Amino acid sequence: MVYFGNIPNKQIENIMMNEQVRQIMTVNPVITNPNESILHVSRMMRSSRLHQIPVVEFGKLVGIFSLHDLWNHMESHPDLMSGKVKDAMNTRVVKVAPIDKVGTAAELFVGKQYKTLPVVNLRNELKGVITVFDLLRHGVLSEYQEPILFKEAFECRA
Repeated sequence: MVYFGNIPNKQIENIMMNEQVRQIMTVNPVITNPNESILHVSRMMRSSRLHQIPVVEFGKLVGIFSLHDLWNHMESHPDLMSGKVKDAMNTRVVKVAPIDKVGTAAELFVGKQYKTLPVVNLRNELKGVITVFDLLRHGVLSEYQEPILFKEAFECRA
């Protein structure tokens, strides 16, 4: 935990936004593969309380499957039980690198209204994800070193 002492809030925000994504990302996220059934992945998302899941094949990020993709697929394919993730996933994925700035991720969250960004290396291998919650937790912990309520929610998920 970094302690900022009596540094003004604006300087804390600048420090926080200039840190690298790898310092706050979630490593080892829940993933799926393109050939998994949509039914199985939707149950996995519900039980893990996830809105998006990276789709990985042979160690490489090939897409992302979201609740939005699920809803769109359900509208055009009432027989949801037979579909595969590859039939509904988004392959045009905005992603960040581990060395990108936290501020870059924050701008994408705000500007594009993303909730999850895959973090990949130069070989497109998934290294983790950064979520709006990761950013919020990091901001809260930068300001309040000891959360008052729900301390377990602020524990690092690395």
